[in-house]
Amino acid sequence: MRKVLLIIGILVFITFLPIFVDMYLIHVASSIMLFMCLALSWDMMLRTGQLSFGTAGFFGLGAYAAVIAVDDFAITPIMSIFIGAVFAAIVALGVGIAVLKLREMYFAITTLALTSVFLVLARNLSDLTGGAAGKVLFNAIFDGDPKKTYWLIMVFTLLVIGISEIFQRTRIRYAISSIRNDELVAKSSGINIFKYLLFVFIVTSAIQGAAGAIYAQQYAFVEPESTFSANFLLLPIAMALVGGIHSTLGPIVGAIILGFASEYLKLLMPYGHLIIYGIIIILVIIFLRKGVYGTIVDKIRSN
Repeated sequence: MRKVLLIIGILVFITFLPIFVDMYLIHVASSIMLFMCLALSWDMMLRTGQLSFGTAGFFGLGAYAAVIAVDDFAITPIMSIFIGAVFAAIVALGVGIAVLKLREMYFAITTLALTSVFLVLARNLSDLTGGAAGKVLFNAIFDGDPKKTYWLIMVFTLLVIGISEIFQRTRIRYAISSIRNDELVAKSSGINIFKYLLFVFIVTSAIQGAAGAIYAQQYAFVEPESTFSANFLLLPIAMALVGGIHSTLGPIVGAIILGFASEYLKLLMPYGHLIIYGIIIILVIIFLRKGVYGTIVDKIRSN
């Protein structure tokens, strides 16, 4: 009962937050929730044992698909977010069939290279993407109203948390955990490894594409260097590692901690905050292997 009341309290708090805070804090909260979605999607793929570095690539694809849908095909901004997600999912299907036979660092390096490939394509398909200059929307979603944009991102974040919990609480969890622990045992148990890997890869890519589409609609602008920025890869990874991997609450805790830290670091060193993320990842891997949430859970269980 207490857990239910706590969840209801949190939902009420985040729903009415924009009414009581200024525009800057609304922007910060929206940004944290969007990166939280990326961190959760990265962690969902990691639960299969596959380390994906394609987060920024699918984020950028979704962003471009949404802007092109509005600019060139007169699609509504809300519908363009679905198009961003579907486009990222379709690309993930094609890429996944080709690369999900790879394992460990080979898969990781391949997904990392995807971002560079997408960036080069966005820069060179200038008739479609606007080339190096990018594309600009006539207007941001909801006419740039930050409160409505906040609620849109909030609904999307709750949806992603729900998907993560489905992955955590249904038979999907047993399948992907088994694949992560020992593929040979999983295969001998009748689990179709490739099918599950492809399914998780498509779902997480669609989430990243939708996040990119919302981001593009929020700022009404896409440009190769910033849309495919490493910031959309490193910060979600750091959030998941700091909070604790292989769970829903871990990336959420990490996103809240690093989200506010990120805003502070950007003010201090606008061009050097990525270095701090890298240092944080290294320190957490060395000294806090289960992250903040994982360590707290271990302490509670041991007591």
